[in-house]
Amino acid sequence: MIEYFALLLIAFMIGIPVAVSLGGTATFFLVTEKGLSAFTPAIIAQKSAYGLNNFLLLSVPLFLYAGKVMNTGKITNRIFDFCKSLVGWLHGGLGHVNVLASVVFAGMTGTATSDASGLGAIEIQAMREAGYDDDFVLGVTGGSSLIGPIIPPSVPLVIYGMMSGVSIGKLLISGFVPGILLALAVSVRVEWLAKKRRYPADTRFDPADIWLKFKKAFLSLLTPVILIGGMVSGMFTATEAAAMAALYATILSTIIYRDIDLKGLYQIFYETVIDTGSIMMVCYCASIYGYVITKSQVAVKIANSLLLLTTNKYAICLLLVAFLLVLGCFMENIAIITIMTPIFIPVLTAVEYDTLAFGVIMILTLMIGLLTPPFGMVLFVLAKVAEVPLETVIKACIPYIVPVAFVIILLVFFPQIITFLPNMVS
Repeated sequence: MIEYFALLLIAFMIGIPVAVSLGGTATFFLVTEKGLSAFTPAIIAQKSAYGLNNFLLLSVPLFLYAGKVMNTGKITNRIFDFCKSLVGWLHGGLGHVNVLASVVFAGMTGTATSDASGLGAIEIQAMREAGYDDDFVLGVTGGSSLIGPIIPPSVPLVIYGMMSGVSIGKLLISGFVPGILLALAVSVRVEWLAKKRRYPADTRFDPADIWLKFKKAFLSLLTPVILIGGMVSGMFTATEAAAMAALYATILSTIIYRDIDLKGLYQIFYETVIDTGSIMMVCYCASIYGYVITKSQVAVKIANSLLLLTTNKYAICLLLVAFLLVLGCFMENIAIITIMTPIFIPVLTAVEYDTLAFGVIMILTLMIGLLTPPFGMVLFVLAKVAEVPLETVIKACIPYIVPVAFVIILLVFFPQIITFLPNMVS
């Protein structure tokens, strides 16, 4: 089966679309290993469609839509201004504003690229105008964007929950504390670098200004409160939370703030359909691949091979993290989650490592791939937004992998940091 993983990786590297690579490799495996008789169109169609027959997947287009509405409207501007009044008085104030704004924005969109493209454009312009060095500006923006897929809502966590069978509601809640830890880790580097380069404060601490900016951003700030509060309290499920986010963002941007007209709303719908179609096609073809993996018992074979090396659950988890770090450099994250989750679950179950905790660790590890070439999507987004060469963005973002790696190692050895909140709520 190793040769088929290699074939899949080669297909990705030469530019064949993810969905085609998954479906094609799975078909090739069935025909070569089991013969043409194994490739029964009715069964293949049934197994593929079954992968999409999941109510929880409905949250993906809704979260994507909500994020696009917030980026297109002026919601991000209001959030940024409020965060600036709150922490702009620290050394390298706009660097801390960048991180705090990403924490707030993460509670609305659930993707790193939304943060980097929408909020990132505002942050980069403001920090450049304030005289910050480009490597600092790009590095902080890239590093803080990784908070987006960890703090709920999170599209990658929804996909992991679908593939693993772990409660998606618990998964989304479990990302909150690790997301705050990641923000603190990035902030420590920001503070250290700001003092080293003697960056001044950007504003003075003014309670009156904080109150003024808070009132202007109040309705925008209610979005993560409604989402997270609703899921934690049990008022609605993850899918219902996504619907609430989409509805609230639409009302806010079209009726209350009036930043988006009907033409703009149509464009957002169009872009959401395109992005959703790409993700769902990957999930569709990944279902075929999952079926092949199950038929070939490759998950059991890999689990047995790893257990021959060690039965220590922390060592196993670190090995899986190292493997994900390599994969994240060459493959798209949704594809990795859909392919590898069914393989990893038996391994984790065998060593009694919490699959809920590993879900957050897996997503956080894969986020590093967004800051590394050749497939780091955040790198491409920042290069486009900042209008700088890709090499400049790479050099600026690489040092911010260190605080992310520190948080991952901490979570591997102390998974209770991840699980205590969802366990307490449940």
